[in-house]
Amino acid sequence: MTMDTAEVTFVGTATTLLRIGGFTLLTDPNFLHRGQRAYLGKGLWSKRSTEPALTVAQLPTLDAVVLSHLHGDHFDRVARRELDRELPIVTTPAAGRTLRRWGFGAAEGLPTWQSRELRRGDGTLRLTALPGQHGPGPLDRLLPEVMGTMIDLERAGAHRFRLYVTGDTLRTARLAEIPRRFPDVDAMLIHLGGTRIAGILLTMDAKQGADVVELIRPKLTVPIHYDDYPVFRSPLRHFVAEAKRRGFVSAVRTIARGETVPLTPPF
Repeated sequence: MTMDTAEVTFVGTATTLLRIGGFTLLTDPNFLHRGQRAYLGKGLWSKRSTEPALTVAQLPTLDAVVLSHLHGDHFDRVARRELDRELPIVTTPAAGRTLRRWGFGAAEGLPTWQSRELRRGDGTLRLTALPGQHGPGPLDRLLPEVMGTMIDLERAGAHRFRLYVTGDTLRTARLAEIPRRFPDVDAMLIHLGGTRIAGILLTMDAKQGADVVELIRPKLTVPIHYDDYPVFRSPLRHFVAEAKRRGFVSAVRTIARGETVPLTPPF
């Protein structure tokens, strides 16, 4: 990798390894194995259908964890038990408070639009908390606070790369502010799956995901979070078909568990 290269390794669910300009991030750590159950809150559990591509012990040295929210398929009991308690975790204010109670002293909750910077040499990686909404209308208050994250790489004061990680959000009016504040997104990791519990949509399905691609207009979209649990009801093929129908499928890159793909040209 060159100093300003960006790439993603897909571990499973919303868990990825991001290597961006010499920085290494882990997103939404879910290391449960196939058949193990994740706690989704309010007495709800879901059994994992897939295997993660890596274990915690196989992870490289990390600069930080980016956690969209505190659900058991995004920060599970394996992560709680095995991750380094001194590792910086950038997350929502509510999740940050819980993580600190659990002994993760470097967990930091960011209010929406606030940033945390990581620095190495002349490089700066800026992580900005973005709006997200996990449930429709008033139901959202019963679900964990959720955020998206904009990840910006700067080198010697010059902007080099921009990645949007959506988190478990629905398509809502609140997202419209993102392209106004952050134009020219190079790549987007989009959480899909069309999660439904009791018939209620809690993460973007194919059509909502396509709407968000058209809103953000990234140069590259990489779908994740789509088939690891039975509550995910909108398979990846539905999103790919919708992307074909709307004419942007050439800017979609699917990724297999364990695969590493570039987020910068050439794709």
